[in-house]
Amino acid sequence: MPYLSKIALNPRRRTAVSLLSSPHRLHAAILAGLAVQPVSERVLWRLESNIPHRADVLVLTENRPSWAHLVDDAGWPGADGGAPLIADYTPLLDRIGRGREFGFRLTANPVQNVTRPTRPSEQQSARLKEAADGGSRPRGSRVAHRTVAQQLEWLLKRCQRHGFAIPDASATPPAAGLRAGERAGEHELSAGPAVSIVSRDILRFRKHDRGPHVTLSTATFEGRLRVTDPDALRATLLGGIGPAKGYGQGLLTLAPVRTAPIEAVAHD
Repeated sequence: MPYLSKIALNPRRRTAVSLLSSPHRLHAAILAGLAVQPVSERVLWRLESNIPHRADVLVLTENRPSWAHLVDDAGWPGADGGAPLIADYTPLLDRIGRGREFGFRLTANPVQNVTRPTRPSEQQSARLKEAADGGSRPRGSRVAHRTVAQQLEWLLKRCQRHGFAIPDASATPPAAGLRAGERAGEHELSAGPAVSIVSRDILRFRKHDRGPHVTLSTATFEGRLRVTDPDALRATLLGGIGPAKGYGQGLLTLAPVRTAPIEAVAHD
């Protein structure tokens, strides 16, 4: 049975500062909330920092977790509003039906695979040199999409395989000089797909104190989706979208249309 959790962290506490500065450390702390070790299940998570002086971590697990260690070390133990929320995710999965629309939110790492990056990282340069020395063809490397247009296109190209479509946004009221329902040539005028990028970031951290730097280019999408394949969308909700899932990328969350598309977490 899957569970969706929300854990509040206090950014003014030392442990929270350490966790929030490194997706690698935060991922390890999240895995510590599961009793079956080593963790073999898929764990998805996302950091939400849109409330001043507070950071919320959303976590999707297959088994029921315990977040006591995070609350004690990095949250507000015993305070009103400091207790984590843990909800059964099954009711949301059961509500997914073909043609139904939801608001959604997704933070992802939009990338493409290329054979020869124009600005290779240290690790990519080493792989290219190794392939050249061995006379073999280099493996493809992941290169981040960095512009808003590229990142939006990355998501739009993946909708069908993940069981949903993004409908056109309606322009209400119509733009100046246009009438509702007016056509341009043979095509109905619209505001484009009902999705936007609400934040973008570049994360830089090390897996270990002396390990190589990891750099992730991230984008947070918000919008509206329509279910086209319920089974595929359920698999997407449980499995995520795109790479770098261990570093807080790929968790798609849904909400009823016309509400903030964050998540459907209820009190235990």
